[in-house]
Amino acid sequence: MVNFQYKSHYGLQDLLEVMHVLRGPGGCPWDREQTHESIRRNLLEEAYEAADAIDSADLSALQEELGDVLMQVVFHAQIETEKGGFTLDDVADGVCKKLIYRHPHVFGTVQAEDSDTVLTNWEALKRAEKGQASTADALDAVAHLPALWRAEKIQNKAAKAGFDWPSPMGAVDKLSEETEELRRAVAKGDTQGPHGIREEVGDVLFTAVKVARDAGVDPEEALHAACDKFNQRFRKVEQSADKPLSEMEPEDLAGLWRAAKKES
Repeated sequence: MVNFQYKSHYGLQDLLEVMHVLRGPGGCPWDREQTHESIRRNLLEEAYEAADAIDSADLSALQEELGDVLMQVVFHAQIETEKGGFTLDDVADGVCKKLIYRHPHVFGTVQAEDSDTVLTNWEALKRAEKGQASTADALDAVAHLPALWRAEKIQNKAAKAGFDWPSPMGAVDKLSEETEELRRAVAKGDTQGPHGIREEVGDVLFTAVKVARDAGVDPEEALHAACDKFNQRFRKVEQSADKPLSEMEPEDLAGLWRAAKKES
């Protein structure tokens, strides 16, 4: 057993020490085996759980989930520290320098009267900082976020460069066009080929994100809401059915769905 000082209240330095012990000799076999790659998904899951706590306005849960996110950050930093790479202090150093550099209206002499100006300056400074000579470079640099958010971010950057439909209805018309192309691909049964179902589904989703962006709607939130709505209606369908759904005729299922839809 590792000799460890137990306390009634722990701080950030204690978290670093706990992680050091877990990864060290006599620590936890599982923790010692982990790599950046093996715990990559954990970081994403903890971030989503923190977002769920925000959505539910549960501050107690938010405190806990932010701790789990912080633990993942410390975990990755500890792995690098052991390899002689960067430390958590290096992580903090980098983000402090970034914040100071990208807020010249606070730490320098640049004037920024509103949030829009701040965001415009932020993007320009970010591109200069990363050596992005063109908008295409900036699009390539968009991280692999959840796909709907990635599409939205790419579209935002393209729009700021002047590449956009002149009106929101242009995107709606394009969505109809892409939907028709998907219909033709499905009719042909071509899944993977050029202009196949996979490609056309992607085009429909990408264009739907554009419609959402023009309307000021978060596409990720919209899809989550659609999932919740479907779950609620499906539950009503299942409760109303007098036999397993797999044994029902399509027209009977459609009738139950219409009834559930009227109730919601």
